Amino acid sequence: MKARIYHNPRCSKSRATLALLEERDVDLTIVGYLVEPPSKATLKRLLGKLGLRARDLVRSAEPELKASGLSLDAPADALLDLMVRHPKLIQRPIVETDAKARIGRPPEQVLDMLE
Repeated sequence: MKARIYHNPRCSKSRATLALLEERDVDLTIVGYLVEPPSKATLKRLLGKLGLRARDLVRSAEPELKASGLSLDAPADALLDLMVRHPKLIQRPIVETDAKARIGRPPEQVLDMLE
């Protein structure tokens, strides 16, 4: 199975999810999304696979959200633009296959994608 993980090496959940996938010999592409932020189109694709709204992908406790003047009730396009500018706001980790995506919180949540 091939998968892509949007990974933050400083995040314990992201490291644990990566380790779970590596233990299962998943063919992984690791995307350091803080260094190479996903585009708005990529975020929209991920939201479609996750079955979530833009507000569900935002880490609401991060200071960048408050500093932006936006709330989780802001229009989706505004939240997506904010996540592109401040990728730290994106929930992590996200694991994506051709057909599905899951947020690895808890890390074991991604395992159903491997079946």
